[in-house]
Parts: sequence; C-alpha cells; structure tokens
Amino acid sequence: MKEFSEESAYIKAKKRVENLKGFYGHLAAYVSIVPTMILVNYITDWSFQWFWIPLFAWGIGISIHAFTVFGQAKIFGKNWEEKKIREIMDKESKAYKNGKL
Repeated sequence: MKEFSEESAYIKAKKRVENLKGFYGHLAAYVSIVPTMILVNYITDWSFQWFWIPLFAWGIGISIHAFTVFGQAKIFGKNWEEKKIREIMDKESKAYKNGKL
C-alpha cells in the first residue's frame, strides 16, 4: 500500500509541475505578445485602439488559469473530481469482489 501512495504522490506532483509550466508559458506569451500588438496598433492606426480587446480577454484567461493552477479552484468544487474517482474505484472494486466483472 505504501508503494501505491508514493506512486500516486509522484503522479500528482508531476501533474502539478506540468500545470505550473503551462501557466508560466501562458504568462510569458501574454507578456511578450501584448506589447507587440500594442506596437503594431500604434504603427498602423492609433485612432482605433483594438489591442484592448485581446489584452482584456487574454488577461481574463490568464486569471482563470492562475486561479485553477494555484489551488483556489478547490473552493469552488475541484475536490469533487477526487471524490468521484474514489467512488468509481470503490464501485469497481466491490463489483470485482462480487464477481460481476
């Protein structure tokens, strides 16, 4: 049982690192592309400042991404996934023990 929990912890940690890498990549793209869009807008036609639209929309996306990566989503029911997985595993285990699988 100890090996299972260590393996499970490793898988969770690996997933966490992947989520962090994804978030920081997302943030790096935002920080580098938005100033480029502002520059292009300034050079082409500054009378209509279209860069605000992707700036805010993408900013909302990054905010949501950060919210989920840094654990605040658990407040809004992220734990239900783990509970559902345990429930399904328990059902399958009981069905296997009863000879239904």
